[in-house]
Amino acid sequence: MKIGIIGAGNIGGNLTRRLTALGHDVSVANSRGPHTLTALAEETGATPVPVEEAARGAEIVIVTIPMKAVPDLPAGLLDEAADGAAVVDTGNYYPRQRDGKIVEIDDEGLTESRWTQRQLGHPVIKAFNGTYAQDLLDRPRPAGAPDRMALPVAGDDEAAKRKVRALIDELGFDTVDAGGLDDSWRQQPDTPVYGLRADTDGVTKALAEASPERKPERRG
Repeated sequence: MKIGIIGAGNIGGNLTRRLTALGHDVSVANSRGPHTLTALAEETGATPVPVEEAARGAEIVIVTIPMKAVPDLPAGLLDEAADGAAVVDTGNYYPRQRDGKIVEIDDEGLTESRWTQRQLGHPVIKAFNGTYAQDLLDRPRPAGAPDRMALPVAGDDEAAKRKVRALIDELGFDTVDAGGLDDSWRQQPDTPVYGLRADTDGVTKALAEASPERKPERRG
């Protein structure tokens, strides 16, 4: 598949490494420009592009940047993506450490990915947000392996969710359907599943045990 990755930090960089190794055609962009991605491109064979071109023709677009940077993405960013493109949001809201207060999340109760979806103007699938970046390199396992990790995946677009779950399976991880975006609070920071290394049963149990209460330290 043609895959666009916006953000080349720990998650974006390691997804670039894994997805190119699997044979996908990956374009990668960051806020500093393609010239800063030369080393990653040489290592992986990915194509460094300006942010404006990252989604062009892509069947899957992965947005993996700080939440505070999402509103600054170019308007119409996803207009040239392939028909039916799935957009993955890996983001987390860290108001005190990084993002500042986002009123719609703090005061109006929007889930983090629902807010991101509104900024992008395109349905998103929440995935990889609680995954350790190094695990993407170190912990893939074949289907059926007893120690295969599972990742929660939430979103309203069922076709896009199937596409993303199939990609995660190809990466070497099981998935658990975590419901729609309004249920995605179950995988936000400070929930039992966040950072959990567990199988499908463990992830399912952790999702069920989550509380919707946002702790004071997680508020802006």
